[in-house]
Amino acid sequence: MNLLIISIALAAFLSTLIGGLVAIRLKKVLPFLFAFASGSLIAVSFFDILPESLELAGSVSLPIRYIMLMVVGSFLLYGLIEKFFLTHHHHEDEGHGHALGPIGAGSLCLHSLLDGAAIGASFAVSPAMGIVVAIAVLSHDFTDGINTVTLMLKNNHKLKHATLFLILDAAAPVLGILATSLFAIPQKALALLLAFFVGEFLYLGAANLLPETHKHKSIWITVSMLLGAALIYLITSLV
Repeated sequence: MNLLIISIALAAFLSTLIGGLVAIRLKKVLPFLFAFASGSLIAVSFFDILPESLELAGSVSLPIRYIMLMVVGSFLLYGLIEKFFLTHHHHEDEGHGHALGPIGAGSLCLHSLLDGAAIGASFAVSPAMGIVVAIAVLSHDFTDGINTVTLMLKNNHKLKHATLFLILDAAAPVLGILATSLFAIPQKALALLLAFFVGEFLYLGAANLLPETHKHKSIWITVSMLLGAALIYLITSLV
């Protein structure tokens, strides 16, 4: 495993960890971070991952319909996960530590594992694609750390328990990167895996994070979202 991938794995760990600390200390900047992550995730899906998935599918004679089915299936899967694990905690009794806190935080840890897998799978295609995907994922890992802490604290769990889940969430993308970097992935499986991440990123960017930006009227929220998309567009144009 080369030094670049090791560095990105470390950055993923730190990004998630710092996001959780920000959730505890600097709540006023969260809307801007959500907006930036939303723009970057949507942009990387269309400018980089989906084109690469379609190109791979064409090179191994994999029907494009399978790619699109994977994208839609992934999008709907994350919608179901959020519906059953990450939504109802807002309406629960505030008097006790509710089980949906750990369930939601655990789901985010699983998602962070897949984030790491996305980076590793992208490096299997090319270092340039790996770097672009890593930038988008790192911005979202930051918000994952925020969400992990928020879910635990909103469900009245102790700070030490929230910190434990934050550490688990920070370690998860590192494990995902290691898993996909150490084992060769068949080209057809890689094309489908990339399509899965397109659906995931589109859901997280457009259905999960973007609505958060609508709660704030500041023009800088929109600017933050556009900056996230513009950064990914610029990078994908240069590499």
